[in-house]
Amino acid sequence: MDKSFYKGFSENPLIRLQQHNNGETPSTRPFIPWTLIYIEELPSKTLALKRERNLKKYSRERLENLINSPKNILHKFV
Repeated sequence: MDKSFYKGFSENPLIRLQQHNNGETPSTRPFIPWTLIYIEELPSKTLALKRERNLKKYSRERLENLINSPKNILHKFV
């Protein structure tokens, strides 16, 4: 099992997760199944895309801290 984190923008994270797990995204297909572990909401698409770029630079430790932080609103989706 791969232990990597996928970081990406989506206006509908549950549908996007389903697309990844259906193999619709070639770059993520080899790592199926994916599990949603973090969702953060931002006020605009522009800010969300900037945040995505920054998250891609985070260390694993920093990402794990973020997953366990109050910013994680995953509970609103599952």
